[in-house]
Amino acid sequence: MKMRPFIWFGFWLFVLCSLPVTTGQSNLICSPQPIVALAGDDVILPCRLDPPTSASSRTVEWTRPGLDPEYVHVHQDGRLVHQSQNPLYNYRTALFVDQLINGNVSLKLLRVKISDAGKYKCFLPSLRKEAFIQISVGAVSSPVITLAGIDRDKRGVVLQCESAGWHPEPEVLWLDGEGKLLSAGPTETVRGPDDLYTVSSRVTVEKRHSNSFTCRVQQRNINQTTETHIQVPEDFFLPTSCTASIATSVLFGLLFVFMVVFFVWKWRQNKKEIERSKEQKTEGEKNTSQSNNTEGQSQSDPLLKSKTEHNKAQDMGSREKGTTHVSPLKEGKQFQLEQKPSPDSQEIATNSRVIFDEVDQGGKFVRLRNKSSENQLLVNCKVNIEVNGSTISYKFPGGFSLEAGNMVTIWASDGGGNHSPPTDVVWDQQKSWSAVEKVTLTSPMGEMMDSKIVSHP
Repeated sequence: MKMRPFIWFGFWLFVLCSLPVTTGQSNLICSPQPIVALAGDDVILPCRLDPPTSASSRTVEWTRPGLDPEYVHVHQDGRLVHQSQNPLYNYRTALFVDQLINGNVSLKLLRVKISDAGKYKCFLPSLRKEAFIQISVGAVSSPVITLAGIDRDKRGVVLQCESAGWHPEPEVLWLDGEGKLLSAGPTETVRGPDDLYTVSSRVTVEKRHSNSFTCRVQQRNINQTTETHIQVPEDFFLPTSCTASIATSVLFGLLFVFMVVFFVWKWRQNKKEIERSKEQKTEGEKNTSQSNNTEGQSQSDPLLKSKTEHNKAQDMGSREKGTTHVSPLKEGKQFQLEQKPSPDSQEIATNSRVIFDEVDQGGKFVRLRNKSSENQLLVNCKVNIEVNGSTISYKFPGGFSLEAGNMVTIWASDGGGNHSPPTDVVWDQQKSWSAVEKVTLTSPMGEMMDSKIVSHP
């Protein structure tokens, strides 16, 4: 029995409709290069159909292999399917819906986390097309430089650089003021439970022309670099043996010159005393001779004798009245004492990068300001406060650095106010003081860095 022609037509039509529809023209293309992002930033995973084909009515699935559930974002029937999304990505993913018609199926990932790093897959079920893309997530932070101590053998200063919150693990470099690398010790690395790294490094630096040093922390995989500069004061460096020898030689030389000058001055003074004694002796002999001659003449001349007795009476009267006759040889000589201003009337000169900005007359706080363009180490420096004839001193702790242009306020324990470290320091063992007379800032070597006299109304 033969089949009718329309039955054959219906059979072949069913077969053709049962075959899967494949265009074979559009390809799904994602970025072949890893996408680099910093923790907390927003990032786009670029992916598109080429040549451009509308994906508005198609299902777009973004997944992360190995995740359970693996769905990062599922777009179906024009909306996000929340039921299938992994909770780690809730409210952090989006598609460019207005660009789906142009074949743009890129995923936007908000507030990236370190845990988001890995491989992602974009899949269009209706076209049976898929593509993969890699994302790398990093974290960075600025390094902090502190003074770790003094190396007496090398007569240098030990600096420490520390930076926390890095991912992946970075490297630490030290540079001098001219940008040349310095030889430093091995870098210490600690990995925390949040998968972030903390690195620290130490270096011993000797006195140089600028005394400026830089700590640089960098991560080449995410192309990130941060650095911090520091200016070390000269008085923190110990003098070298050559410098000490020169200083000793100069001191002995000045002492020798002083002794020579003193002996010459003493010899001239003795010589003047001897000459003055001879002059006085000669004058006395002349006066004695003249007196004898006068007495002889007065005895022979009654008029001269009466005149002489009259002069003696005037001399006696002058002595009783307290007056003194000056001999003609001493007349005309004038002696003038040079008055010099007392040290207390002279203003104390200061030449410091850190100065006193304000001193509270009620004794609640003292404020310092760094007027230079470089960070200043104040470790072991002292703030001395003169109150009622006595002095109280505050010593800055180890590693304390005052940034360029910033201020630090030292508060008494009962001074009140809102304290925000590191710009505010509380003096726990000192209550407020009163009647402040003078404040000074001294270096660890005891040298004066700045001072201020407080005037009270």
